[in-house]
Amino acid sequence: MNKVAIEDFANVRKLGSLTLSPSGKKAAFTVTIGSVPDNNYRTDIWVYDQEHKPALFRLTAGEDGKAPCFLDEDTVLFPADRHGRHKPENGVQYTVYNRIALGGGEAEEWLVLPFAGSNLTPVFDGKFLVSGLRDLSIPDLSGLSGEEKAEAVKKLEEEKDYEVFDELPFWFNGRGVINKKRRGLYLVSPETGENKLLTEEYFDLHGFSVNQQKDKAVFWGIEFTTLNKQKSRMFICDLKSGEKTEVQLGGRYRVDDAVFTGEQIVFTAATGEKYGSSENPAFYLCQMDGSFTLLASPDPSLGAVGSDIAGGGDSFGGDEKGVYFVQTIGYHSVYRRLGLDGEIETLVKEPGIISCAQGTGPVYLIGMEKDAPQEFYRYENGKLEKLSCFNAEYLATHEIAHTEHFTFTDSDGVEIDGWVLYPADFDANRKYPGILDVHGGPQTAYGEGFFHEMQYWAGLGYIVFFCNPRGSSGKGGGFADIYGDNYGVRDYNDLMEFTDQVLARVPQIDPARIGMTGGSYGGFMANWIIGHTDRFAAVASQRSIANYISKCLTTDIGYYHNLSAIQADPWSSPEKMWAHSPLAYANRAKTPTLFIQSDEDYRCWMGDAVQMLQALLMHGVPARMCLFHGENHELSRSGKPKHRVRRLREITQWFDQYLKRCE
Repeated sequence: MNKVAIEDFANVRKLGSLTLSPSGKKAAFTVTIGSVPDNNYRTDIWVYDQEHKPALFRLTAGEDGKAPCFLDEDTVLFPADRHGRHKPENGVQYTVYNRIALGGGEAEEWLVLPFAGSNLTPVFDGKFLVSGLRDLSIPDLSGLSGEEKAEAVKKLEEEKDYEVFDELPFWFNGRGVINKKRRGLYLVSPETGENKLLTEEYFDLHGFSVNQQKDKAVFWGIEFTTLNKQKSRMFICDLKSGEKTEVQLGGRYRVDDAVFTGEQIVFTAATGEKYGSSENPAFYLCQMDGSFTLLASPDPSLGAVGSDIAGGGDSFGGDEKGVYFVQTIGYHSVYRRLGLDGEIETLVKEPGIISCAQGTGPVYLIGMEKDAPQEFYRYENGKLEKLSCFNAEYLATHEIAHTEHFTFTDSDGVEIDGWVLYPADFDANRKYPGILDVHGGPQTAYGEGFFHEMQYWAGLGYIVFFCNPRGSSGKGGGFADIYGDNYGVRDYNDLMEFTDQVLARVPQIDPARIGMTGGSYGGFMANWIIGHTDRFAAVASQRSIANYISKCLTTDIGYYHNLSAIQADPWSSPEKMWAHSPLAYANRAKTPTLFIQSDEDYRCWMGDAVQMLQALLMHGVPARMCLFHGENHELSRSGKPKHRVRRLREITQWFDQYLKRCE
């Protein structure tokens, strides 16, 4: 049996982009595998069709089969400029869609859009809806004379050397600079070549859904108003007449998702009036005239538990009976149905569900079993069937550490879920170093699926332990509420008490040789920990937060989310912001600390990590930073393979240096 290796994140198959055919009987999805030597990822489209032999088969072999969409029951569309004919020019980014028959054959170029398009969706009369990215700072060159066009192109070339920022947010993680860039909703006609913009010029589209008849759409997003204020807006659009009806949100609700249920719409939205920007949404039932009423408010943590090898995809769908969604309950991601009577039923409890596709036929799901990577499932007539074995060979040939779950009650009387991951060759008669791994968010949750970095450390002889402290999702808004004066207090206390519990339960861990790591919110906690305790022999702080005064004024979500989290601002309450900033306690730190940072991470900008690094070095604390160029906040999950290997090697070598030197 092989131990889990540092590059095995690339060898584990990752599933995503699950979509259904018009009948709902066939499904298409992507399967991604990485290549460390080539430093890239290879993605192909797979299809499930009961009438095909075999029923599950690979459709594309070009390693660029992303974001599939069914044109009809026998044809799939996907975006890729396979021949390189449509390079960006004059500020225009083209999107090329190909079509390929399920029966086989080569893919052929089918549609070229003069913008960066995504989420292609069939509607009436052979038309499509698509989300398109527009740069409002680039002038329209159509209609210009040759001389005028040449002058405009020259100016565009000159302006590549600088950026203009004059709105919020001016950059966004994973998208780069977004100043004056807007996602709009287009009605596209491949037959005529017309691309009709349905949204207003400065509206930024967040999502859309169409009804079963394909003649109406609901779309939502953010309107940019004066003084850079923003408000959530949602519209119902008759696609044939173009008539739009606005849903009367009144500037109070922030829409997260929406779907048609017959002649009505169910949408999820939060007001933020109780728990700020991290408040869980409620479900609302909306009529075609834009009026709506509360349908249910179960305080749900919508979406799946975290993993470093999980793919993405939709987790919200609907039919005439109600809506179907993925929700984290405790530490399980389950598949549920909300009826139009407000009653909720859990349909699938195991495995942990990542994404779903609900149509008129079976339900197709992507999920993770305990200590295992993703696979593909079908749910029909109350029965769940596993349809794939993409990662079976990997599991059969590798020593997989198994998670041991336990709960404890913290000093405030709150039950906390925690886990211990033992090395596969665990010997109860010897001592081991340990690693506390803290998740990001904080409103996310650990579960029991496959987590590569933890499996790798267990294979190297570390006992890894992790938990869902207060602030995590899965147990409602009250449990997740650590904001204001509780930030860095309730959560920190839970993590320290959890560590005490683990050391008491697992005497094989050497308390003098434990390390701690975490990213994003986990990076905040890493920086916070070194200023509040010396119990850890080494810490690895990833994409971290050090100074809330600088973070709220530099990052993509800082100006609203971080102000909400701390419930303070730099002008009326700077003392409070500083009191919750790890940098304020850096002069107390003694723990050797490694910083992992990306220079295009606009969620936790590099300025915070740089401040923390310099503070530690000024105070004589062993510290080091590895800065990754061209990476963003998703380095540990979707960064370039060689960068992901280097990141994990940096952390592991840091821990080996300080936690294994006594062995």
